[in-house]
Amino acid sequence: MNVPSGSGPAPGAALDRHLRSALAAARPGTADTDPTQPAPVPVPVPVLEAAFAAAASSRHLDVVARELQARGEGFYTIGSSGHESNALVALALRPTDPALLHYRSGGFYAARAGQVPGSTPVHDVLRGLTGKATEPIAGGRHKVFGHAALRVVPQTSTIASHLPRAVGLALSLRRATRLGLETPYPDDAVVVCSFGDASANHSTAAGAVNTALNAAYRRLPVPLLLVCEDNGWGISVPTPAGWIAQAYGSRPGLTYLTADGADPSAVWAAATAAVATARAGQPVFLHLRTVRFGAHAGSDAEIAYRTPRSVEADHARDPLLGLGRALVGQGLSADAVLARYDAARAAVDAAAAEIAPESGLASTSEVIAPLAPRRPAVVAARARELGGGSQSGPPRTLAESINATLADALAADPRTTVFGEDVGVKGGVYGVTGGLARRFGAARVFDSVLDEQSILGLALGAGLAGLRPVPEIQYLAYLHNAIDQLRGEAATLSFFSSGQYRNPLVVRVAGLAYQKGFGGHFHNDNALASLRDVPGLVVACPSRGDDAAAMLRTCLAAADVDGSVCVFLEPIALYHRRDLHEPGDGGWLAADDRTDAPVGVGRVHRAHGSAAEEQLTMITFGNGVPMSLRVARRLAEAGVGSRVLDLRWLSPLPVAQIVEQARATGRVLVVDETRHSGGVGEGVITALVEHGFTGPITRVSSIDSFVPLGRATEHVLLGEDEIEKAASELAGRGR
Repeated sequence: MNVPSGSGPAPGAALDRHLRSALAAARPGTADTDPTQPAPVPVPVPVLEAAFAAAASSRHLDVVARELQARGEGFYTIGSSGHESNALVALALRPTDPALLHYRSGGFYAARAGQVPGSTPVHDVLRGLTGKATEPIAGGRHKVFGHAALRVVPQTSTIASHLPRAVGLALSLRRATRLGLETPYPDDAVVVCSFGDASANHSTAAGAVNTALNAAYRRLPVPLLLVCEDNGWGISVPTPAGWIAQAYGSRPGLTYLTADGADPSAVWAAATAAVATARAGQPVFLHLRTVRFGAHAGSDAEIAYRTPRSVEADHARDPLLGLGRALVGQGLSADAVLARYDAARAAVDAAAAEIAPESGLASTSEVIAPLAPRRPAVVAARARELGGGSQSGPPRTLAESINATLADALAADPRTTVFGEDVGVKGGVYGVTGGLARRFGAARVFDSVLDEQSILGLALGAGLAGLRPVPEIQYLAYLHNAIDQLRGEAATLSFFSSGQYRNPLVVRVAGLAYQKGFGGHFHNDNALASLRDVPGLVVACPSRGDDAAAMLRTCLAAADVDGSVCVFLEPIALYHRRDLHEPGDGGWLAADDRTDAPVGVGRVHRAHGSAAEEQLTMITFGNGVPMSLRVARRLAEAGVGSRVLDLRWLSPLPVAQIVEQARATGRVLVVDETRHSGGVGEGVITALVEHGFTGPITRVSSIDSFVPLGRATEHVLLGEDEIEKAASELAGRGR
């Protein structure tokens, strides 16, 4: 074995010695058996050979990862040693079955690659470890197990966050088939998702499993194989013996199978049975009892919480040893098995030398290239197709416009699905989706379970299945329960797959404040900071019906054309507003002209009938738009002219327009209904300063508080009196 100069024995040296001595003691035709147990299910020799080859490659890659790190050439050391029996799970599946893999599923990845001619799993992993731009999935952005040709969807932080997506994909594959749509996978595909025993405790895992069982209970097909690779540790925290079986072993509707990862016959029997059950449409929980060699990662000092004796005791449960003994039991000599083991190390060393001269990502533009591709001309053309015609509709409210635009999209694109809590039969809490389920059917417009993580996970899986999901989160405050499904899963997929996998997604979120007679924080949330800092995420916020229609079409088109992940934030207080200045004036109704609204382009409004010189620009969004327009009319009556820039897009901000409209009047009032700290206005002011605007700037915003109940909201939310006072004072300043 290669040993870095100046270091002690390479990681895994003791394990390697034990493997060699134990295999040397094995004899042909003498596979280990327990006479008290039923005869083991024989593993076909080609399967054993393929599994051993994959496991040996994965083991040596783990060792080389530590060596590369010690030389400053490698950057990732979370290994798969002790988990390599998952190679048998891969071999029980088909290479066309989509896989979302745990970071310790190296054996699975190598075995899956072995099923697809021309694959180079050793080179793939080494390029990932060393951050090479030639790595075939993430292109050097992260070390992940992923490959489009292998149907392995990359996962960057497999602490249960990928389980909702896996459940969503399993449900969506069969839904797409029922709708007569093509998907990237066979009709009878099984979705496999692996994770660790510590991750099984995460609320995300619990919610995902619950959603799968809820669907199965309703007799929906759920072709899902959950593989819990249980090594008994969550970094340094032990998993109580028997806990996984206790938690998941007797769940109605969930087939539970278990096997000792050191016993190839037991793993093969459990894996083949699990796959057959999942392919029949039933969710399966396969509990692989494994061990962990080499600590959690290169930075983990395992000796701080484990005794050397306990570590060495696990050597007897080495899955690679189990596979080697099984091969010897089938008549192969121990020397021949060890020769294959050594040949795998030689192949890893040769591959490492081959890729060493290759380069990493060379520039900022290379790094961020997959984040947010924008093809506005193509998006505009697609938006027009989704518009359903060229004639303008009647003047509508915001809610009516959203409903009509969703109906157009559902009619124009059979891949479109609309779902969420109360979205189907009821038509949404505010009636926004009313009538859509009746018109387009329960397969395309439907109610979900009450779990925001599962709603977004279903959407993420639906996108992978070839659908165009439009999920609804009932209130903005509820999105915070599931924000990682956007931040950590949806927004990263294109980045960590070099655009080979995408999440074409438009999440409708009812939010912001100013509701009358229906108060409290959870129905009046004005916190947007957690959305605006997600790279590549589009955040749209229409204030009027015509913009809602155009912007929603643009989001749907961008999701389809560019794979954009969009949050469509709908101001609840404006859903049914009809009037602007006086009761009955109909001033907030607007007709849909069937156009698009390019991402990152705002809209300028002017006070009607004003001949006064424009002395300031009010920059705002959402509820701030009608408030600012009412203030603008009162200012005009006092001889102070102004214009209102509706940002419309909160990410990316329309920076060029912000600067242009500021310079047009020389004074800026930022009208920001979000909180003072972390509010949208911070980004607006930063854009002005960074682009050299030197005129006076004033900002009014809501205060740093949760929204209270009833009239107490007036003490914390931005009001028109405050806007008018600030505008008047600003207009009185000299230029």
